[in-house]
Amino acid sequence: MTPDVPTLLDDMAEQARHYFKVRGIENPVVVGIHSGGVWIAEHLRNRLGVERPLGRLDISFYRDDFSRIGMHPQVRPSELPEDLDGEHVLLVDDVLFTGRTIRAALNELFDYGRPASVALAVLVERDGRELPIEAAIVGAHMELGGSEQIKLRGPEPLRLERVAIDPEEPEA
Repeated sequence: MTPDVPTLLDDMAEQARHYFKVRGIENPVVVGIHSGGVWIAEHLRNRLGVERPLGRLDISFYRDDFSRIGMHPQVRPSELPEDLDGEHVLLVDDVLFTGRTIRAALNELFDYGRPASVALAVLVERDGRELPIEAAIVGAHMELGGSEQIKLRGPEPLRLERVAIDPEEPEA
């Protein structure tokens, strides 16, 4: 059974409030990774009452498998609301799997400045990490079989779906 997304978002917002309160952080820059991370980031930003514009990253040019799988057919420009120097950033993605998407997103973020801190929030953290990357804010932890993935469908309504992996399709 897959978790209910609105309930996970409520839990994540509560975790984020606590995370920022303990660290004395007010009004972070919320940045989502295209496309599921942007959907989640929009909901979190609203639940947290953050008034700053939402940032959007398309990490296509920063992927480490770019030369192997080629360019994604729908590359979008990244949009960050401001210079990130000294800012506290909440980086949001839908599923944390290998950690490679987050590594690429961090590389791109630092091209926009040097944030004071970056906290990672993910809707689902699953098994299979290849890099030492850990989320500070997690909606759900899931262990999936080697032939399964978890996908976020949306944008409205947002829902999680377990799907079988097609061995011919490159992983995102």
